[in-house]
Amino acid sequence: MTEVRFLYLNEILIGFHIKGHSTASAEDEIGRLVCASISSAAYLTANTVTEIVGAKAVADVDEEKGEMLFKVNSDYEEALPILLGFRLHMEQLSKQFTEYIKIISVL
Repeated sequence: MTEVRFLYLNEILIGFHIKGHSTASAEDEIGRLVCASISSAAYLTANTVTEIVGAKAVADVDEEKGEMLFKVNSDYEEALPILLGFRLHMEQLSKQFTEYIKIISVL
C-alpha cells in the first residue's frame, strides 16, 4: 500500500511524502497502474511548482525504497493551488482504490 502524507506549515499545505510506493508485484496489474498514476501526478506537481511557478523546494527521491519527499520552501501561496490539486487527485484515487492508497494529513 502506498502512503501519501501531506505536510503543512501553519495549516498551509507545503508538500507531501510518498512511501511504500512501487511495491506492487508484477502480477498485480491494478497496483502497478495505481503506482504509475501516483508517480505521474507527483512528478507533474513537483515540476510545475519548481519549473513553472519558480518556487524553491526540497525534493528527495529514493526509487529503491519507493519514496518521494517534496516540500516547498518559498512562494507558498503561488504553489498552493498546484499542491491542492495534487491532494485532490490523491484523495480521489484513494476513494477508487482504497486497498492501494492511504492518505495522511499532518497539520
